[in-house]
Amino acid sequence: MKTLNKIDFDAYAKYSKPGPRYTSYPTALEFSEKFTYDEYLNELKKQDRNRPLSLYFHLPFCRSACYFCGCNVIYTSKKDKMTRYLDYVEKELLLLSKVVDTSRVVAQMHFGGGTPTFYDAQSLDRLIISIKKYFKNFSDDAEISCEIDPRFLTEEQSDVLIKHGFNRISFGVQDFNEKVQKEIHRIQSFELTKNAIDMVRKKGITSVNIDLIYGLPYQNLETFKETLRLSLELNPDRYAIFNYAHVPWIKKSMRKFDETTLPHPSVKLEILKFTHDYLTSNGYKMIGMDHYAKPEDELFKALEDGSLHRNFQGYTTKGGADLIGIGLTSIGEGVRHYGQNSKDLKEYEEAIDNGKLPYCKGVLLNEEDILRKEVIMSLMSNFYLDIKKIETKFSINFKEHFKESLEELKELSEFVEVSDEAIKVNPTGTLLIRNIAMCFDEYMKNIANKRFSKTV
Repeated sequence: MKTLNKIDFDAYAKYSKPGPRYTSYPTALEFSEKFTYDEYLNELKKQDRNRPLSLYFHLPFCRSACYFCGCNVIYTSKKDKMTRYLDYVEKELLLLSKVVDTSRVVAQMHFGGGTPTFYDAQSLDRLIISIKKYFKNFSDDAEISCEIDPRFLTEEQSDVLIKHGFNRISFGVQDFNEKVQKEIHRIQSFELTKNAIDMVRKKGITSVNIDLIYGLPYQNLETFKETLRLSLELNPDRYAIFNYAHVPWIKKSMRKFDETTLPHPSVKLEILKFTHDYLTSNGYKMIGMDHYAKPEDELFKALEDGSLHRNFQGYTTKGGADLIGIGLTSIGEGVRHYGQNSKDLKEYEEAIDNGKLPYCKGVLLNEEDILRKEVIMSLMSNFYLDIKKIETKFSINFKEHFKESLEELKELSEFVEVSDEAIKVNPTGTLLIRNIAMCFDEYMKNIANKRFSKTV
C-alpha cells in the first residue's frame, strides 16, 4: 500500500488522547510476576530454532542527564562501573547460552542506552567479541546498529563498530537551537554533529538515522524550521521525529521544565505539519509512525510490500525473529511471551550471581492476545490489515469476533476504510494510528489514561 502525502492536519488535531505507542501488545503495563521465571525459561527453551534471532543490548550509562529523556539510564562518570557491568553482561550471555540455541541465525543486533559510546573502544571491542563467542551465525544481511550521542564518539570507537560489521548508526540530535539545548541540558553544536556523521560515513556506515523531538521547551515553528534545515545538510537516510512525551509523574528529570515554556498543542501541530511538508518535498517518505526515509531505503520498500515490522527498537524489515533482550531492563519477545530484565542494578547482579537470568516480569500471551497482537501490529506497521488472512489463520469470523472494536472504530471512520477484505488507513489516519490500534486493545478499558503520553 503506497503512502500518500496529503494529510488533513485539522482533522487529526481533534483526536488527541493518551494512548500506548504499541512497541508491544499487550503493552508493558500488563507485564507482571504472574509469568514466572520457570515459565519464562520454558518459553526460551522451546523456541523454534528455524526462527532467526534479534539481539538487543541495553548499555545504560550516561555521563549526565538529558532532561527530556524517558529511557532507563544510570548517570556516572566512573569507568569501574562500566567494566563491572560488562562483566555481568558476559555472565548473562553464558547463562543465556544454556537455554537459547545460540547457533540460530542472527538477523538483527542493536545497542541502545543510555549512551553505548560511553564505553571506550577497547570496552566496545570486548563486548562484541563476547557476544560473538556465543552468537556466531550472523546473516550476511544482518542489520547491526547502534545509538550514538555525537558528543561522545571517537575515531577508535567508530573503527571498532566498522570492524564488527555495524552498518546502521542512529544519532541523537533532538534540536539545534541553543536555548532549547540549554534548557534540556544537552549542548550539541551542528559542527560537532556533522563531524561525527562525516566520520562514520567515511569509515563505511551505509545508513544514518537522525532523531529529532518536537514539543520541547522554548521550541516554536521558526526555531524548528532551522533545526530541520540544518539536519537536512547532514543528508540522513532516515529520520525519527518524535512528539515529546511529557510524563513528569514517571520521569523526575522532566520536573525541571517550566511547563509554561512547552509549546502549545497548536504550535506542535504547526511544527508537525511543516516537518511533514518539508521532508516530503525534499525527497523523504513517511514510514510508519514518526519515521521518514529516502525512497530507496529498505524501510520504504517494506512498507510498499506490506512486510514492515514493529518492535521495541522501532520499525524494522526483520520481522519473524525472536527478540532476546540482554542487560539491565532489556525486554525480549517470543511468539507467546514478553520478558523483561530487572530495572534495578543490584537485583540484576544478584540474580546473575545466583546463576539465574535477571528476569523480573513479563507476560505469557493467550490465544486472544496473539490474535489481537497480529491485528494491532499489522495496522501499526503497514496501515493495513488483511481481514481474510486473519480469518483463515485464526479460524474466526472477523466482523463477529471484533464487533465491539469495529463499532468503536466508526468514530474514526473518516480515517479508515473497512471492507469485507481489509482495513485500510488513509494518509491522515497514519498519524492517528495509535488511536486506531486502541480500538482493538482489550486491556485499554482497565488502564488509567494518565499512564500514557498523548497521541497528538
